Amino acid sequence: MTDKPIEKMTFEEGMAALEAVVSQLEKGEVALEQSIALYERGAKLKAHCAAKLAEAEAKVELIRAAEGKAIGTTPAEGL
Repeated sequence: MTDKPIEKMTFEEGMAALEAVVSQLEKGEVALEQSIALYERGAKLKAHCAAKLAEAEAKVELIRAAEGKAIGTTPAEGL
C-alpha cells in the first residue's frame, strides 16, 4: 500500500490501489479492524476513480462537441 494521498493519485494508481485492497479483503487474512479500514479506503478509492473517469468523459464530450460530433451516449437496445 502506498502512502500517497488518494486525492493525488492518478486514475491508474487509484485502480491499482483499489485492486490491492480488494485482493486483501478477498483473502480474509486480516483482522476485523484492519478489514474495516481497508473497506473504508476501498470506498474512497472507488469514489476517486469514478470522479477521475467522469472528468475524462467530460473532456472527451467537450472535444467531440467542439468537432461538431454528437455528444453523450445512448444505450443500444438489442445489441
